[in-house]
Amino acid sequence: QVQPVESGGGLVQPGGSLRLSCAASGSIFSGKIVTWYRQAPGKLRESVAVITGGGSTNYADSVKGRFAISRDNIKNTVYLQMNSLKPEDTAVYYCNKLPLIPWGQGTQVTVSS
Repeated sequence: QVQPVESGGGLVQPGGSLRLSCAASGSIFSGKIVTWYRQAPGKLRESVAVITGGGSTNYADSVKGRFAISRDNIKNTVYLQMNSLKPEDTAVYYCNKLPLIPWGQGTQVTVSS
């Protein structure tokens, strides 16, 4: 079954940057709304950034001005550029489309000095 594959996470110091990638086979993302989510230990999964098929974007208040979502329709990949990272951004990051498909493994982002 098709699942997103998230990558690009890692350990970064506060103030640093990371670029996450979300890929899926075929054209599963084509024209669809794709969302980046994150889940911190002991917390519910939350939406952080959304991009429509036409490229319109929306962000959670907690990441507005620091994160940027984009998509490459040829590569069927959605990206999340994360700048000015804070310790509270530490979480496992997932992506998914609407309607939802089975969740991938996510990619761990840890922001710590």
